[in-house]
Amino acid sequence: MKEILQEYGMAYLWNDGYQFSGLLVTLWLLVLSLAMGFVLSLPLAVARASGVRWLSRTVWCFTYVVRGTPLYIQLLIIYTGVYSLDFVRSLPLLNGFFRNGFYCAVLALGLNTTAFTTEVFAGAIKGIAYGEVEAALAYGLSGFTLYRKVILPAALRRALPLYSNEVILMLHATSIAFTATVADLLKVAGDVNAATYQSFQAYGIAAVIYLATTCVFIALFRQGEKRWLAFTRPRGR
Repeated sequence: MKEILQEYGMAYLWNDGYQFSGLLVTLWLLVLSLAMGFVLSLPLAVARASGVRWLSRTVWCFTYVVRGTPLYIQLLIIYTGVYSLDFVRSLPLLNGFFRNGFYCAVLALGLNTTAFTTEVFAGAIKGIAYGEVEAALAYGLSGFTLYRKVILPAALRRALPLYSNEVILMLHATSIAFTATVADLLKVAGDVNAATYQSFQAYGIAAVIYLATTCVFIALFRQGEKRWLAFTRPRGR
């Protein structure tokens, strides 16, 4: 047990520098993939909800393919499949990127959450009452200004409960990064198990850490919902 607790320490040496613990690597994977997904999903959601049929269908095809295939297979395609292509290995920039398991894991997780988040945001945009849009148009807002000041803020607030579920799912999904040799929480647990043969303790501690982290995120999103979705609650509550 002592060795297991030491393995889950806050930091330990890795070659010539310091590496974050498994939990911090997991959180870093989560933050980067969510940031990538959020930035990409906003314009894609606008396109998905737009009345331009070919644009909406193009985004739908992307989200349909990504949501319809397992994340694990997507990671394998990016980490091993893409690198097997000759032109990828011939270009130094691509060669360096796809040889790095951490970069590939972030890309796979980021594209996956982009697809799901796009549909969440697009649904929220479509669900905005047209009266709000009419009021904004009456004030002279249109185009980019209309989306920036009215539609997107309202849609993001309404999408918060569904988006919180996506964040929790992505936290759990980061556990597949160990297959790309990323030293995340599950990889550390596997190394501890291999060194100590105490499977229950190693994976049990990992499960407890995942659970505790999930509870923290749930509490944070609950507070956010109370603040930003207060207008949706019935009066007097």
